[in-house]
Amino acid sequence: MNIHAIRAIYLFEMARTWRTLLQSIASPVISTSLYFVVFGSAIGSRMVEIDGISYGAFIIPGLIMLMLLNESISNASFGIYMPRFSGTIYEVLSAPVSYVEIVTGYVGAAASKSIILGLLILATARLFVDFHIAHPVWMVTFLVLTAVTFSLFGFIIGVWADGFEKLQIIPMMIVTPLTFLGGTFYSVNMLPPVWQTITLFNPVVYLISGFRWSFYGVADVNVGISLGMTVLFMVLCVGVIHWIFKTGYRLKN
Repeated sequence: MNIHAIRAIYLFEMARTWRTLLQSIASPVISTSLYFVVFGSAIGSRMVEIDGISYGAFIIPGLIMLMLLNESISNASFGIYMPRFSGTIYEVLSAPVSYVEIVTGYVGAAASKSIILGLLILATARLFVDFHIAHPVWMVTFLVLTAVTFSLFGFIIGVWADGFEKLQIIPMMIVTPLTFLGGTFYSVNMLPPVWQTITLFNPVVYLISGFRWSFYGVADVNVGISLGMTVLFMVLCVGVIHWIFKTGYRLKN
């Protein structure tokens, strides 16, 4: 394992974050804080409790997950797309670095940014809503696992995209709607039985449910299934990335 290569890619990607601090850090934190103000403080004070949890506290895991998914995909996709766009990707591919080390560097940096943002938003939420974390170790586990998984997914999107507009198609048209419909602002158990069944086909439900369980000990679906679905999606992403580097899909041509 070439640690120096991984470190070089990782530090380069992290340096880009500090150069664009307002866009990379401040903007997502402020945007999510507005959700806490509107839904947590203003509307939440007039909502009934869900599973014995105040509405403002109930939506915290969902909002963090909403930010985490979008930022992980965005950071990873942009990180690999720019070298392809500028042509510097050929320097990386021609270097004595394996694809595992390349992916580790890019995905590790994207996941690190998302984890930092998640923790910052968690700290910011404390300013608006009182909450507790019943299982802090599992909370961190779900946070890290989700950030890595969707950074891998973002890496795939960055390789697939052949224009800047395509970088936003899947996050905006697919991931964000699925997150809103995945229990961010409500419990799946509040839906009619038919819609509960339909909702279970939404993979984001398992992410939000497992993450919410780590906070309050309540979940819409079994925690083991939530963890298994996340790991399964991560394995699928790893398999696709392996195929990309094996065939050179949109990297060597």
